[in-house]
Amino acid sequence: MTAVPHRYAVPAAPVTSIPISGTDARFPVHRIYCIGRNYEEHAREMNATVALDAPVFFMKPSDAVVTDGADVPFPSATNDLHHEVELVLALHSGGRNLDTAVARAAIYGYAVGLDLTRRDLQAKAKAKGTPWDTAKGFDASAPISAITPVAMIGHPAAGELRLQVNGQIRQHANIATMVMAPADILASLSNFYELRAGDLIFTGTPAGVAALHRGDTFVATFPGLADLRGRIV
Repeated sequence: MTAVPHRYAVPAAPVTSIPISGTDARFPVHRIYCIGRNYEEHAREMNATVALDAPVFFMKPSDAVVTDGADVPFPSATNDLHHEVELVLALHSGGRNLDTAVARAAIYGYAVGLDLTRRDLQAKAKAKGTPWDTAKGFDASAPISAITPVAMIGHPAAGELRLQVNGQIRQHANIATMVMAPADILASLSNFYELRAGDLIFTGTPAGVAALHRGDTFVATFPGLADLRGRIV
């Protein structure tokens, strides 16, 4: 029996996708998860502490990604937009309550991304003990490079993650200094959500977060991955 296609009451949203290095295929995005306070120096600069038994997770909408070097619009409702450069995981499989070996095997590839943050709104939310959604999950808040498959790069355990703004280095750190490694992040996250193919996981930012302004250009890099380049407009 042939399934009858759904007739939608309003136009269905297009699939959000990201380019993949070495192929004309694209990676369809399911969800975007993020972990906070995953580098100790960044936690200190934010006057926060790291707790391995209570990692800080939050989400962004799938269509928050900005790809292919497109301009990034300065968001509304903020006077303090900050950059947070991060290594990003892209999954080809998932599940619940994963052990680290299965979690690591679920990684399709890696990319470099920016977790853009309305820092003034985040500070207000922290002060009131309310969620960070408006500070983190806004439109165009997740610029990302092309994804480099594991088949091309393997699973990087070390290497310098770096962000330059207007030609000046703002952030840099070796990913080996993460509090939780990628497989550990996935294993922990899978206790709260069923991970699926198409999920992206932003793995935390090193110290040096600072403001971005209209007209600023940025370049985010990690050895072996496609560079992320863009401009705030």
